[in-house]
Amino acid sequence: MLVFPNAKLNLGLYVTGLRPDGFRNLESVFVPLPWSDALEALPASATTLTLTGIPIPGEPATNLCLRAYELLKADFDLPPVQLHLHKVVPIGAGLGGGSGDAAFALRVLNDLFGLGLPAETLESYACRLGADCAFFIQNKPVFAFEKGDVFEAISLNLGGIACKVVYPGLHISTAEAYARVTPRPPRHDLRTALQQPLETWRHTVGNDFEEALTPHYPVLGDIKQALYAAGAAYASLSGSGSAVYGLFPGAAVAPQISFPAPYTVWDGRL
Repeated sequence: MLVFPNAKLNLGLYVTGLRPDGFRNLESVFVPLPWSDALEALPASATTLTLTGIPIPGEPATNLCLRAYELLKADFDLPPVQLHLHKVVPIGAGLGGGSGDAAFALRVLNDLFGLGLPAETLESYACRLGADCAFFIQNKPVFAFEKGDVFEAISLNLGGIACKVVYPGLHISTAEAYARVTPRPPRHDLRTALQQPLETWRHTVGNDFEEALTPHYPVLGDIKQALYAAGAAYASLSGSGSAVYGLFPGAAVAPQISFPAPYTVWDGRL
C-alpha cells in the first residue's frame, strides 16, 4: 500500500497561556497543504523501516512511523511490516511533515491489516505520537486549541487558491521558539477574522512566533516581504517556522520569485 502524507499550514497561531503540565495553550487553524512525502507499507517477514529523500536526523528505530506501528501492535496482533518513507517535505519547517507521516502510518496500517478502526480511534492513537498528529487523520481544516490537539471543524473556502511556500533551510528549534514567545490573549478572534475577506487577514491574522523570531532571524521578514511584493494577499510564518507562505487568490499559479540556495520552494494550490 502506498500513501502520500501531506503537510499542513497554520492560518494564525497564538500562544495564549501556560498550562499546569508545562505545555502552552495555543489557538490556530490547521489546513492541509498538498506537499507530500511517500509512505509504502507491505507485509514482510520482519519489521523494517527504510528511508530515502531528505535525510532524517536520529536512528530509524525512533522514527514516528515505526512508533505508530508499535502503538498498534501493543493492542492488536499485527504481523511484521516493511515500511519505506521517501521524505520530501522539509524537516523543522513548521509544516507538520513528521506528524503527517505518523498519522498516515496509522491510517495505512489500519487499512493494510483490516483493523477497521474508526477515525476517532485513530485520532486517539495519533495524539500519543504528537500534539498535531491527529489533524492528519481526517485531514480537514480545523480550529485547534489547548495544546493544539483539540479540534473543532471550521468552514473555510480556500479551494483553488495559489500558494507558495518558501523554506530557507534555517532550523529553529521548538524550544528556542517557545522561549522567545510570551503568552498573551489573541488580539483578534481567529475564527471570526478568517471568515472575513482574505485580503483583510494581513491586518488581523497573526503568528506569535513570527513576531518573536523575525528580529533574530531577519530572513523570515525578507521572505514575507518578497511574497507581498509579488502580490500575495496574505503571507505568514507557518507554525514556529522557518517556512513562510504566501496566498495568491485569483491567480492560476503563484508568481515566480527568485530565492537563493539552499532555499526550497513549493508552488501549488490549496
